[in-house]
Amino acid sequence: MVLLLSPLHQRHEALGAKFSEFGGWSMPLEYAGGGVLAEHKAVREAVGLFDVSHLGKALVRGTGAVDFVNKCLTNDLSRIAPGKAQYTLCCSEDGGTVDDLIAYLRSEFEVFLIPNAANTAEVVRRLRAAAPEGIEVENQHRDFAVLAIQGPLSDELLDALGLPSDHDYMSFTKGTIDDVELTVCRTGYTGERGYELVVAAEEVVPVWDAVMAAGESLGIRACGLGARDTLRTEMGYPLHGHELSAEVSPVMARAGWAVGWSKPTFWGKEALERQREEKSVRTLRGLLAQGRGIPRPGMAVHAADGGVLGEVTSGTFSPTLRQGIGLALLDRTVADGDTVTVDVRGRQQEFTVTKPPFVEPSTKED
Repeated sequence: MVLLLSPLHQRHEALGAKFSEFGGWSMPLEYAGGGVLAEHKAVREAVGLFDVSHLGKALVRGTGAVDFVNKCLTNDLSRIAPGKAQYTLCCSEDGGTVDDLIAYLRSEFEVFLIPNAANTAEVVRRLRAAAPEGIEVENQHRDFAVLAIQGPLSDELLDALGLPSDHDYMSFTKGTIDDVELTVCRTGYTGERGYELVVAAEEVVPVWDAVMAAGESLGIRACGLGARDTLRTEMGYPLHGHELSAEVSPVMARAGWAVGWSKPTFWGKEALERQREEKSVRTLRGLLAQGRGIPRPGMAVHAADGGVLGEVTSGTFSPTLRQGIGLALLDRTVADGDTVTVDVRGRQQEFTVTKPPFVEPSTKED
């Protein structure tokens, strides 16, 4: 398979990036001069810059666009006003998760969507198939680049760039860098205060250069998707294909807060309501290592008597806590504080069941 390249690929090569495949794209996993641990530390203590241009982009527009999207995706767009963003999910009729995404409410006529890279075409296909006359669904996946500025010094960096930094969490506004127009979104996937810049793909190189230059005195680091994964795991944020999938519903992933239960309709509503009422499916929990074990996806989770309680969906070494952490789908009989074991390379390692996040988030701090 020929992988797609970010418009910033040459910048990544110049920084000594190690590349990996993400959703059909060749994207930086980590950079020379420190790797994942140094990049993770920069985001937790200073500021990091991620290229996440592989993420999808789609536009739904036309008279009634908001009402149409609201009848399809799980969350309730009536809860937010134009200029706000909302985490939501696209589900199949059996309750499985086609994708999780962010919806940006531009106006009553336009909703901009950022799905995951691998699922963009399917989300667009489903929306197009359901769209009534007068509603247009446009796949803009390669038209825009996305840069994520994340860390406690994000505001100082945006101020140095002349970008707005005083808007609320999950809101967005316009800005310019060297006459390049962009959208400044107060969003992110790290648990730190941060922003994501959506800019035309053909204009992103000078924006990247300006951000890196302005952040030099703040200790900025270019960060790869390896650090993005350790950061999101410390927060307990789901990753599609792991904590969410065609087999893992929002109810199972404990993402019911992103479901508009009182809405008359959305894709998968009946199946999700049934799961919610029956309380029979496994649900997502956190695992904190009691020793040196590091859980990995697919590893079985056992009770003291050896019975299987579930399976690890994500696991890593937490650079912040300096110990193994994981997310797992577990039977509902398991309670927070329980000790379970995971077969890590042939050895039963003990973990404490807990409710994420593992690290205190600062996304909403003023």
